[in-house]
Amino acid sequence: MGIKTSINKGLLRTDELKTAFPDIIPVPRPQVEDPEIKDPHWLAGFTSAEGCFLVKVCESYSHRIGFQVQLIFKLTQHSRDDYLMKSLIEFCKYGQVFKHSKDAVVFNVSKLSDLNQKIIPFFDKYPILGVKFEDFLNFCKVAELMQNKAHLTEEGLHEIRKIKAGINTGRKFEA
Repeated sequence: MGIKTSINKGLLRTDELKTAFPDIIPVPRPQVEDPEIKDPHWLAGFTSAEGCFLVKVCESYSHRIGFQVQLIFKLTQHSRDDYLMKSLIEFCKYGQVFKHSKDAVVFNVSKLSDLNQKIIPFFDKYPILGVKFEDFLNFCKVAELMQNKAHLTEEGLHEIRKIKAGINTGRKFEA
């Protein structure tokens, strides 16, 4: 119980739980002394658990078609892992880290050339396991469409929206 109270926001968040477990003392979380990423397979596994391949379609008056398509790769962690997130920049040599909220920091890559020349080849070489791999494949399809300027046409935008609908929470799971 002491460990569970130390994870994320802790177990004892309600008065009822605090009353039921009055003597529980949270176990101190160890400080990570060396957050350096030493193995690319670790980053692939971390991405399988914590990563997001995001396709955004937003209204834009500055784009002829009226919409802008943006690809984003991101990893989000609790703000206590800020050093780890910053070490991703040192490991990858691209991207940015910013504070998302009081409790969260994000490693973000949105530059299309970095996505096409670095992120996609990295995950081709060090594959993601699990359902997130499907998101990666769809992300790659949209990146290819954008590389071919299809996102600047009605037909291409329609295709991107269809792909986007099947990524992350939009994916349909088969029983």
